Amino acid sequence: MRIEDRIALMARLGEHLRKNEDEFLQALMSRTEFNNQWFTLENQNLAIKAIAEQFLRKEHLEAWAQQYTGLEPDRPQRVGLVLAGNIPMVGFHDVLSVFMAGHQARIKLSSKDAFILPYLFKLLGQWDERSVSYFSILQKLEGFDAVIATGSNNSSRYFEAYFGKYPHIIRKNRNGVAVLTGDEDSSELHNLGKDVFRYFGLGCRNVAKVYVPKDYDFDPLLTALHEYRSIVMHSKYKNNFDYNYAMFMLNKEPFKANGCILLREDPETSSRIANLNYEYYQTLAEVPNMLAEKAEQIQCVVARDGVIQSPTLSFGSAQNPGLMDYADGVDTMQFLTQLS
Repeated sequence: MRIEDRIALMARLGEHLRKNEDEFLQALMSRTEFNNQWFTLENQNLAIKAIAEQFLRKEHLEAWAQQYTGLEPDRPQRVGLVLAGNIPMVGFHDVLSVFMAGHQARIKLSSKDAFILPYLFKLLGQWDERSVSYFSILQKLEGFDAVIATGSNNSSRYFEAYFGKYPHIIRKNRNGVAVLTGDEDSSELHNLGKDVFRYFGLGCRNVAKVYVPKDYDFDPLLTALHEYRSIVMHSKYKNNFDYNYAMFMLNKEPFKANGCILLREDPETSSRIANLNYEYYQTLAEVPNMLAEKAEQIQCVVARDGVIQSPTLSFGSAQNPGLMDYADGVDTMQFLTQLS
């Protein structure tokens, strides 16, 4: 398939998903929720909508492809993909990248999200049978020329040992952070709640920590985040909230709570489910250095525009990445176009 054909096919998929009329897809989403309670129908719909809007519009795909050469490889490579399962459809960008680069994706699905992608591949094959050869789902990853693997810090060590001799991208744990000044209005803090709570905070782009000035007044933040209190109606989230609340009380650890999230002073970038870490800064001028020290643990930074001299996202946008927003800042398409 030529790049024009691949773009047209994926744009058609985007149109199909935006219609939101596929009853079989909805049934598969219900099956996914039954298999994995973290993947609620609401969160699956949010993920699919973001993919359809941000990735699968023809103009977006064309602009993305224009950034690269080598999208018509003479010798397509077999690219092994180990997909994560922390949030719905999290591996779709890697799958799309391999297809757009003209290579063949050999995919090891996460057991937490094993039903939707195979169906989408079936749709693509029905619309253009040439696409069938581009996607293979394997129980055991083998027969590959390069690898893109996403997992935890622990699993990344095994990935390095097993895949290290092949061209590879291996991703570890990362999280989003936010920089607050105390001047944010209620609307900005409410939007920050989307970055904190969406997908129950399980995504690598979710804000898991906030940097705040000394003597920061937490009341407006706690009030804004309390608007998401319905999240505790989800049993698995509430179990985590109750457990962490009890442990903090028993260990006499200082914390702040509003009924749906716990805030604790902690230098770690990663936080527990239903927790949000915070760390104080003395002046905004020192924040870039604080972020630089944690650079390998940070996926994205949310802040009001111009607050710091670093790339930032607006409040509420962390979970709506574009095609050029590569995980860990590693240009996946550049990696793929250099394989041939």
